[in-house]
Amino acid sequence: MSRELVYQISAQEEGRPILSLLRGPLSFSSAQIRRMKASGVISLDGAPAFTNQKARAGQVLRCRLPEEPPSPHILPVPGPADIRYEDEDLLILEKPAGVPVHPSQGHFTDSLANFLAYEMEQRGQSFVFRAANRLDRHTSGLLAVAKSGYVHSLLISQLHSGQFHREYLALACGAPQPACGVIDAPILDVPGQLKRIVSPEGASAQTHYRVLERRGPYSLLRLWLETGRTHQIRVHLAHIGCPLAGDFLYGTELPGLLSGHALHSALIRLRQPITKRLIEIESPMRREMAQFFSELPQ
Repeated sequence: MSRELVYQISAQEEGRPILSLLRGPLSFSSAQIRRMKASGVISLDGAPAFTNQKARAGQVLRCRLPEEPPSPHILPVPGPADIRYEDEDLLILEKPAGVPVHPSQGHFTDSLANFLAYEMEQRGQSFVFRAANRLDRHTSGLLAVAKSGYVHSLLISQLHSGQFHREYLALACGAPQPACGVIDAPILDVPGQLKRIVSPEGASAQTHYRVLERRGPYSLLRLWLETGRTHQIRVHLAHIGCPLAGDFLYGTELPGLLSGHALHSALIRLRQPITKRLIEIESPMRREMAQFFSELPQ
């Protein structure tokens, strides 16, 4: 999707080469700059510009991101694409439980990427699916998707800096002690295995949690992350003896009660990468989880 960025040169930036501005305040990668140079989409005060050209205070630098062809590996398929927020640069979607984010073995036509590709095709827009955060297939809730490689790279940099804040609701077996705390345990990806483990050799991982309510043998938790390791919440809760309800990999399935594990992406708060506007979207716990928990004895 084509997007033009407009940047006015400040007095402090007087005399800086355009290349320095593209790499600095605009945060373009070297590959992105090369593509824009090859496409001739960089201008200064409306005239074509070279990257070694020096800018003057008050001038306006414009960069048009080259339009990208849709991914040939993602087939457009009609399906639920519940868009909770959208602007020129990103979308925030509500992902149903049981729907994978990306096409994979056995799920080439029923992923969120397939459904969103179809939505964009119906709009007549070229679109490449780029999710900024990850959700497991059975995790429901909010997912941010960038509309360009440039915005995706900016969102990922936020994710790694902690500015991209995510909170989750979970139903856990038992209740962590104390009722509010941090699980700080490194997570190791074992080659050839789906299951991750806690190990001193793993990558640093921190999960904050708070117990909201207890019912019978389960508790409702609110969790937020400092890191974003694969299966992080699932691994950490299992590590402290409170696996997610219904988790086939780290706990015990609950057929007929829960379809998959009870984890919901409930909040995303981030700074819009280009406009810098604060975006905060919330999502209530999905109906299946809420019903399961409400029917438990108090």
